[in-house]
Amino acid sequence: MTTVAVIPGDGIGPEVVGPALDVLDALGLGVRTDVLDHVNARTYLRTGAAMTGDDLDRVRRSGATLLGAVGDPRLSGTGYVRGVLTTLRAELDVYVNYRPARLWHDRLSPLRDPARRAVDCVIVRENTEGLYSGIGGGSRAGTPHEIAIDVDLNTRRGVSRVLEFAFSVARRSVCLVDKANAVRNGGRLWQRCWSEAVARYPHVEASHLYVDTAAMRLATDPAAFDVIVTSNSYGDILSDLAAALAGGIGMAASANLNPATGQGLFEPVHGSAPDIAGTGTANPLGAILSVALLAEHLGRAEEADAVRRAVAAAVAAGRVTADLGGSLSTGEAGGAVLAELGQPAGRARTRRRNHRLGEDG
Repeated sequence: MTTVAVIPGDGIGPEVVGPALDVLDALGLGVRTDVLDHVNARTYLRTGAAMTGDDLDRVRRSGATLLGAVGDPRLSGTGYVRGVLTTLRAELDVYVNYRPARLWHDRLSPLRDPARRAVDCVIVRENTEGLYSGIGGGSRAGTPHEIAIDVDLNTRRGVSRVLEFAFSVARRSVCLVDKANAVRNGGRLWQRCWSEAVARYPHVEASHLYVDTAAMRLATDPAAFDVIVTSNSYGDILSDLAAALAGGIGMAASANLNPATGQGLFEPVHGSAPDIAGTGTANPLGAILSVALLAEHLGRAEEADAVRRAVAAAVAAGRVTADLGGSLSTGEAGGAVLAELGQPAGRARTRRRNHRLGEDG
């Protein structure tokens, strides 16, 4: 039996993971869950450890991992968040960040022109290198002569493998986004690897845009894109822009993947949102759509499509949370998706009671 590791995390993480787990259960995939509800900011504040070696072993042994969110306003530095997210991405070597963006209903688009609203693209982001690699340092802190250095790390292996993945998932086209005219060394490496990848996929339309031009094009005509492939930091920014054009960050799902090893980490991208934590208003659809990506990862494409159809039906009916124009609570919005799947909504309460999501283990 496949095990899915679950890290509810902080803030609204446990609140959205509850409905997401209930949807996972409703799919009947025959998986068991291993809930690591002690991996959170409370534990970090008490022990100083974000994740232990045993935690990582449990994640490695699983067939996939579902993450809610990490982050806590009581922590001013980035040590805890990097200790969870960066550690998981590095230790699992999930080098692809796969972020689909789809407009689920016309009323959710901020664009005035209906002909340009049909967002249905994927941002493929390099996930383990770039400016987020953690290489750098500083000196003379707090003085007028302070120096801070962050290194934009790019390797031929890292760039080549993410480009290869982008072409492998393209339906019609791939657009490389970089800033090779200004960031010359990394830019030249990306351009060389890009030329080699384009030659291997002559049947896929290939194009290139600088990141500033790509951002403008994405904001004005997102329907023009199929797959965008780019670096870690550019992908972080462009994927949030794409999410806003597709109905909001509350619906944005993501997968962190290593196609070679089969490791997969799935998470909504909205963060821990401490300002609304505990209010029952968080949108669970990003977490539920992350479960669809997880099901797809486990080879259950039909079930993944069923989840997406259920989400689309709930959105079309207006059975959603306030950020999407509805009036439902987090649990009720999850229940609306379950209803579209033909499942009773009460199972979410049972699962949360059984697993004590978000409480210290």
